[in-house]
Amino acid sequence: MSASLPELLLSRLTTLPAARKGWVAYSGGMDSSVLLHALATIRDRLPFALYALHVDHGLHRDSHRWAAHCARTCARLGVPFRTRRLDLAPARGESLEAVARQARYASMAELLGSDDLLLTAQHRDDQAETLLLALLRGSGPAGLAAMPSMAPLGRGQLVRPLLELGRAELLAYARSRKLHWLEDPSNRDLGHDRNFLRHRVLPRLAERWPACATGIARSAAHCAEAQAIIDPVARNAVLETAGQRPDTLSIERLLELALPLRKAVLRQWFRGQGRVPPDAGNLDRILTEVMTARADANPLVAWSGCEVRRYRDDLFAMAPLPPVPAPDPIHWCQGVLTLPDGLGCLEFLASDGRDLDPQDVFVHGLEIRFGVTGLFCRRAREGHRRSLKKLFQELGVPPWVRPYIPLILTQGDLVAVGNLWICYPKDAAWEQEFRIRWKVKDLRLSLGP
Repeated sequence: MSASLPELLLSRLTTLPAARKGWVAYSGGMDSSVLLHALATIRDRLPFALYALHVDHGLHRDSHRWAAHCARTCARLGVPFRTRRLDLAPARGESLEAVARQARYASMAELLGSDDLLLTAQHRDDQAETLLLALLRGSGPAGLAAMPSMAPLGRGQLVRPLLELGRAELLAYARSRKLHWLEDPSNRDLGHDRNFLRHRVLPRLAERWPACATGIARSAAHCAEAQAIIDPVARNAVLETAGQRPDTLSIERLLELALPLRKAVLRQWFRGQGRVPPDAGNLDRILTEVMTARADANPLVAWSGCEVRRYRDDLFAMAPLPPVPAPDPIHWCQGVLTLPDGLGCLEFLASDGRDLDPQDVFVHGLEIRFGVTGLFCRRAREGHRRSLKKLFQELGVPPWVRPYIPLILTQGDLVAVGNLWICYPKDAAWEQEFRIRWKVKDLRLSLGP
């Protein structure tokens, strides 16, 4: 295998869609060293320009030396090299290993152009470990399919050309070519699940079943085939159960589906939005607590990076909301007002669009408050006062959005609600008409014209 590895890679890579650049994810370890070296020997025949990318996680005191080693190796091979350094800050309770993996792929994805490939060195033994981990976590077919040989990543594609080869075959190539590689000491830490499987479990399995890694990888391929049948059915069902708002699902239509298809639709919906699907426990909570709650309830199921809520018949999946602003008033007398907590800015304008200062209309200026309840708004000079709660309901503003909408008052009287409504007192105290422009980047909170 060692002599034919470059030719094997060439035969696989020339069948892929045309690419401009091929980036080898080069850690400096044995696997990626083999992939880089084998590709470098045939780079003149590859259907793309060959590059190497090293991600420095900064988790080890010698990580800068690893980056330097990778740079020297690439210089010797004549392969253009780039490095990226991560600044990891796992939240309490998060797995450092999982956070590092997600950050690594996110960083590499940012680099890829629309015609670029990221080439990684995962092999058959890695595939077996991935399937066993998924099995132990109770994953379904999508998880048990383990790692696909090709998948979208950012604007490009992730390619794993070594999945049919075992670690022993790569080691034989590395030794025959006298390659030099780095050994990450964390790979011996049995506190990591993958390392425990690699060093303790799989060797014992191989004693009884020498070809166990091949059989396990074959099972992953069967699961991938099954998932390939499920995915188009689930994608069509996502379209058929779409809610009234963008990226939402209709709870009524979901409940018409058989339970297995309902679960498949939800998982497909999360993946389609680029979110990690929930585990079995949170998925059951969505089915039993959120979807069956009263239409006027405000249930919430949350996990890392995602919150699921419902409003009326629509099911929402979104990134966690920012902290609710403090109730203390913010005074606004002139200029553009920048709101706290990334809630954008407010502009005070004349009815014809000219810039004004609040003091040009209100002698005492304005104050901004958030989350105040029990307020009323008269939307026309001769109209009736109506509660904000009722107006929000009529406009269809979800309850979790309302605390973020700036309430604009003067001397205790409500005069505007974000950029939604101007509120007139019984006897209007201002002579000049005005309007409010609220600029906020978070589209979940941007309402009105």
